[in-house]
Amino acid sequence: MTPLAKGSIVAVIGSGAMGSGIAQVAAASGHEVRLFDTRPEAASKAIADIGKVYARLVEKGRMGAAEADLARERLQTVDALSGVKDAALVVEAIVENLDVKRALFAELEVIVDARCILATNTSSISVTAIAAGLRHPGRLVGMHFFNPVPLMALVEVISGLATDKDVADTVYATAQAWGKDPVHAKSTPGFIVNRVARPYYAEALRLLQEGTADAPTLDAVMRDCGGFRMGPFELMDLIGHDVNFSVTQSVHAAYFGDPRFTPSVLQQELVNAGFLGRKSGRGFYRYGDDAIQPVVQTEPHAVRPHTVGISVAREVTSSVLSPMEARLTHAGFTVAHREPLQGAEKHEAPAFHTNGVAIFLTDGRSATERAAANNHPNTVVYDLLFDHAKATRIALARADQCSEEAYQAAVGLFQAAGFQVTRLDDVPGMAVMRTVAMLANEAADAVNQGVCSAIAVDIAMQKGVNYPRGPLAWADSVGIAHIVTVLANLGASYGEDRYRVSPLLRRKLAANPFGARFHA
Repeated sequence: MTPLAKGSIVAVIGSGAMGSGIAQVAAASGHEVRLFDTRPEAASKAIADIGKVYARLVEKGRMGAAEADLARERLQTVDALSGVKDAALVVEAIVENLDVKRALFAELEVIVDARCILATNTSSISVTAIAAGLRHPGRLVGMHFFNPVPLMALVEVISGLATDKDVADTVYATAQAWGKDPVHAKSTPGFIVNRVARPYYAEALRLLQEGTADAPTLDAVMRDCGGFRMGPFELMDLIGHDVNFSVTQSVHAAYFGDPRFTPSVLQQELVNAGFLGRKSGRGFYRYGDDAIQPVVQTEPHAVRPHTVGISVAREVTSSVLSPMEARLTHAGFTVAHREPLQGAEKHEAPAFHTNGVAIFLTDGRSATERAAANNHPNTVVYDLLFDHAKATRIALARADQCSEEAYQAAVGLFQAAGFQVTRLDDVPGMAVMRTVAMLANEAADAVNQGVCSAIAVDIAMQKGVNYPRGPLAWADSVGIAHIVTVLANLGASYGEDRYRVSPLLRRKLAANPFGARFHA
């Protein structure tokens, strides 16, 4: 794959945040840039602002002074579309409207050279549909940047049904030459990121609606336990609920009402109320000088238990509890291994045991359901952790049958291991585990449907939305078998097709029940 030659002209249509960001990166990468906007003053202001950005980069030592001067000299405005006639690449970053984009590219097609690549920065509109009216639809491709363009590494290179492979490969190589991490994807609703990310919001909204915990507590669990940079509620407040809700509606409609993408009534109510998040001063949180600092539910101090044991089933060769066992050992506990359980007893494994309470990593069932199935009332489950060694918080849920004394023993155990303990109401799958399982499930379906590769989906979710780990790499880490179990149990608990297991996950598991992986 060969990128566009340095010095070749890149035209950018639209000088808003996305267009100016693309222009800034292209000029810094050695291209002559022609910036067009229907408002000439907006394009001129964008170039002036880019020059200020370059100056700040020089001050911070991130760009040489001569380099910045040259980059600034490469930026020019044009007063009419005819001014982009010599471009080798035209990137459109205008309003998200199919008819407007089609009209623009139809006009561009008769202006630019036949070899010029036409690219759309659309985040949601079908690339196939945009190209459909062109005489040469093969030269149109999606080049979806993420905001802010200079800082975000991901570029989704989207091929419509008519897009020529050479065109997509050239844009991919050009994005790489610009210092980006591009991924190939097929033009389907949401592409990669906006599709695969839906469960991060959807499961959080459902958890809140079910009274699992309040928004600040769930956000803290997703950050401190799951390793996410922002919790789902603070992220939705940042994005804006009107925008987030609209994207969810769009994806849901585009997939003909698939329940996996069902919008939330709770979020709809926020939009109806005008509580759009930061931009309106109120969303799940209040903003402003008089905003109250949210309080995260944290259990008070409990007594450290003297002993802890671990049980495994005879058929299990390695325990999903091993990372937690290492944390407990580091805290000074001697974890006694019980004889492997078999027969009916094996359903009580793998688990930690202390002071009569059985403590399981959640498998998608509620603690109450698991206690009933095992005939062990004193049952507690804990949520998934991204990094057992560094996590500062752990989330627990207790069975309705569990005694207070037994629950406090579990709290004391984890507090002694250095965790702040947060109690969630006893819902199936808890918070981090069900979210990660659904993200992995959606990522697997995207791969299964030929939207992208397993490597591409993991790069996209890490580079595009800053997830701590790609969803399929996370499935490898947790164990595909455990992810499938969680999803199956969620489906059984809720009785909804929303939690159906991706055929690719089942296929991976069937091929290698004890070591299935997406990445070697």
